[in-house]
Amino acid sequence: MARVNVAIVRAGWWGTAAHIPALKDHPDAAVVAVQSRSLDKARKIAADFGVPHACTTVDEVLAIDGLDAVVVSSTPNVHYAHAKAALARGKHVLIEKPMTITVAESEELVDLAQRNGLQFLVSCPWHFTPHSIEARRLIQSGKLGQIKMIGVMMTNFTEGLYQGLTWDEVFGKNPTRQNAAQPYRAPGLASYSDPAVAGGGQIYCQVSHTGAYIGFLTGSDPAEVFARFDNGHAQVDVYDALNIKLKDGTLVSMASHGAPMPSDRQNEVRVYGTKGQILLELWKGKMEFHDDAFHVTRYPDIPEENIYPMFEPARNLVDSITGAAPNGSPATLGLYAMRIIEAAVQSARTGANVIIG
Repeated sequence: MARVNVAIVRAGWWGTAAHIPALKDHPDAAVVAVQSRSLDKARKIAADFGVPHACTTVDEVLAIDGLDAVVVSSTPNVHYAHAKAALARGKHVLIEKPMTITVAESEELVDLAQRNGLQFLVSCPWHFTPHSIEARRLIQSGKLGQIKMIGVMMTNFTEGLYQGLTWDEVFGKNPTRQNAAQPYRAPGLASYSDPAVAGGGQIYCQVSHTGAYIGFLTGSDPAEVFARFDNGHAQVDVYDALNIKLKDGTLVSMASHGAPMPSDRQNEVRVYGTKGQILLELWKGKMEFHDDAFHVTRYPDIPEENIYPMFEPARNLVDSITGAAPNGSPATLGLYAMRIIEAAVQSARTGANVIIG
């Protein structure tokens, strides 16, 4: 394949901040269409980014001759419909997280992609850092022995978005709080704050990352989830605490919230095995491996500009299609995260431990 022709469905905040720039910079890719519900917005985005087709519907996008792949960067409530339409037409898909609103929707999409022999990725940039890839290699090679426990503390500056505040009200002009400072397009006010649009708050927006990351590292499916949420001053959850048991017996303690102090955020992952432990701080680009013979391996810090590789999912979409690289973030990990999310929502609502069948 000489060139992979890609369209962006709902080219909003993250579509214009991460996916279009990544694809425009890829030598084997061409962005052939952008879609927005507003024709004026679609035409402006197309003109500003040098894209030939401006569309207002997914049907228009999928009718474009020579289209190979679609990036679904719409709001979570329509991920399923947009991805299903593309996969049914034989298009490879990169889907934003959270993958869908329900497990059943995610399962259907994964099955459809597999039946049609398509590359199907979930947009989780943490899966592409060298530390993450090395941590997974250590775990799955047995260097840690039997994995017994994993601890996660993940925070991000999302509370204001869950409250429906504007971008400037949430972030001001401080460019250090997000990888993309002042966005080309700010997210809609309902995109994170309305449960009917977003599914939920932190559990859908950020635990979709951490849930998929556990699957990425271990390969062991979740078996049980017990969760508690606190909404703070929002309509959706801001503070989440989850206890998870994996099918191989690993115990996972996961805490995630959207209201850290404005000076810092955390993504600490601790993996404890019978022969070693891994200490990761993803937002800081740090990793250590400690074994049972008192040896400590401290890996070189990831440079700040590469800590959150926001362009890698779209690049990997192209490379997985051409065969230049394997699929580094398969949509099965998005499904994995959805199993945790759906069980956590049920547990928080009922107060009961949820067994995942």
